[in-house]
Amino acid sequence: MSDSSPLSVFVAGATGFVGRHLLPALRAAGVHVVGGSRDPAKAAHTAPDVEWRHADLGDEASMIRAMRGCSVAYDLVHEMGGGGDYPERERRGAEAFRRAAEHNGVDRIVYLGGVMPAGAASKHLESRARTGAILRAGSVETVELRAAMIVGRGSASWTMVRDLAGRLPAMVLPTWTQNHSWPVGIEDVAKALLAAAFLPAGPSRILEVPGPERLSHEEVFRRVAAQLDRRLTAVRVPVLTPRLSSYWVALVTNVDLSMARELVAGVVRDLDPTHATIWSVIGEEPRPLDAVIGSALEDEAASAGEVRAHRRSRLRALARQLRREAHP
Repeated sequence: MSDSSPLSVFVAGATGFVGRHLLPALRAAGVHVVGGSRDPAKAAHTAPDVEWRHADLGDEASMIRAMRGCSVAYDLVHEMGGGGDYPERERRGAEAFRRAAEHNGVDRIVYLGGVMPAGAASKHLESRARTGAILRAGSVETVELRAAMIVGRGSASWTMVRDLAGRLPAMVLPTWTQNHSWPVGIEDVAKALLAAAFLPAGPSRILEVPGPERLSHEEVFRRVAAQLDRRLTAVRVPVLTPRLSSYWVALVTNVDLSMARELVAGVVRDLDPTHATIWSVIGEEPRPLDAVIGSALEDEAASAGEVRAHRRSRLRALARQLRREAHP
């Protein structure tokens, strides 16, 4: 990668939760950013300092055009919330992304995936891992970053945790809430993604992006409740299955039922790093979790009206879905 001119990077998924945090980090680093969007004109209203190009992972020709002239290509696209056979869409999208990067002579792909459990993985995590494997199998050097729960406004897993900790007078704790992960703040994820673009050249590899502490999901609930000035009364219910848990999550939180099912399925085992961490490579540490939670709650408070409106909409949609399942 040449130092004689600003680095030019392409970001697929630039308008999503992670992309919205990565773009300003890239711009602050003096990088020329090309954002991929199905609607570039609309995207330009939210980030006018980005060069927007039409890009659709389902249209390989558009990906080839969108990546032109870029040295680094970020794949932040996440199909889980799109319904249907999303693993197949992710597979095809990864292959199109890899071929477009190869066609354009891109120096490096940076991909954000998920932490893999020691045992069998959920459909969502299996799909994330397969996407990473497809990208790493190509001729373009690929850095796959893996994160578990990302804490920040807009993250589905954070929304689930925040709502459960903040809304229930007593918390029902299924068995999966005793499993562990390493929650990490969105600002740290953006920092890791930014750093990945500037790593020395090397073979394709996986680097983990853990937060600062290994905690059970119950402990995370308690940390959030403490910052909400709530005393969390918990009752452990080992017979509450993941499927029943997903209904409970969808009823209480702003997460829809299909997403709740995927999130619960993804945490039925511990999610521990199994590769070197990005922090050990760049010599930095992630922010303390309590500070990360505080920042996320401040962001949520600033958008309370929007959250309430979304909550009403999701409850209506859940009611319709439950009626369809009860009377197929």
